[in-house]
Amino acid sequence: MSLPFSIDPLHSDAFDPFAAYLADHVADNGRDGLPLFQPLARAESRFDGERARAFRDALDVSLFEPGWRRAWVARLADGLIIGHVDLRARPEAHTTHRCILGMGVDPARRRAGVGAGLLAHARDWARSQPALDWIDLQVLSSNDSAIRLYRRSGFVDTGELVDLFRIEGRSMGFRSMALRLMRDGH
Repeated sequence: MSLPFSIDPLHSDAFDPFAAYLADHVADNGRDGLPLFQPLARAESRFDGERARAFRDALDVSLFEPGWRRAWVARLADGLIIGHVDLRARPEAHTTHRCILGMGVDPARRRAGVGAGLLAHARDWARSQPALDWIDLQVLSSNDSAIRLYRRSGFVDTGELVDLFRIEGRSMGFRSMALRLMRDGH
């Protein structure tokens, strides 16, 4: 199944519909048999308050300044947001050549090319930024479908912290993956 969708940049002045989408998306963390995709217990799985403000404010930070973030949303023709991807600054000093990826797709729209499209869009944007050489991500080791998607998109494993989290009585590892941004001539 393939869906016709567009991928549009997210700007802070149009943040409210995205915040509503992301609050709903994060509430799906571990619900109804879905795997946990955030290292949060179900009761903590929300996107509001300071978390939402920090995300929105980071969209206005100049690129490559500490705390920058860029985000895109996948939309159906009627404007419904069905997925998102964001790239943000690493918090450590001396890492401006790397960024961190976050993403999500509405559970009802998975396996329709939305995730792959969002990843390709973020990768292409990052490649257009000469200062970026790597995209990093972290994923719960139990999220097999996300790991398969990342591998198909060129990400490679860089390590795993086994038993990093104990969420709702379950031990969970955290896998790190990275994508080298190859450019023409390199």
